[in-house]
Amino acid sequence: MAKRIREKAKARREAKDTRPCATAKYIRISPSKARVVMNVVRGKSVPEAIAILENTPKAASAPLVKLISSAAANAENGKGLTKDELYVAEIRADAGPIYKRYQPVSKGRAHSIMKRTSHLTVVLDKKEEA
Repeated sequence: MAKRIREKAKARREAKDTRPCATAKYIRISPSKARVVMNVVRGKSVPEAIAILENTPKAASAPLVKLISSAAANAENGKGLTKDELYVAEIRADAGPIYKRYQPVSKGRAHSIMKRTSHLTVVLDKKEEA
């Protein structure tokens, strides 16, 4: 049994994605609103993506700037890459927990308010010179 566990652990290590990445969890913005901004920077170089996000008047742009900068720092410190040779390979917003609140309305009723959260993930990759 221990041999099988070691084999599975080895297979997981070999299949692990080695590209530099960063994750921000429990961000208080709806995933659908974050995806609108993410679609703009997907596939762009890191300096270009940061410049676009800094000039985008959306609430999701501030956490995404921090996240892309963090992933670039991870690449510089862990992999020895520079910001200029990286691009945004994958970027996604997954749904986090939903905080449920209630708004009182007439006749003693209540309307529900869903305060959505997101788990944001950025994966960078090195540009391939053609």
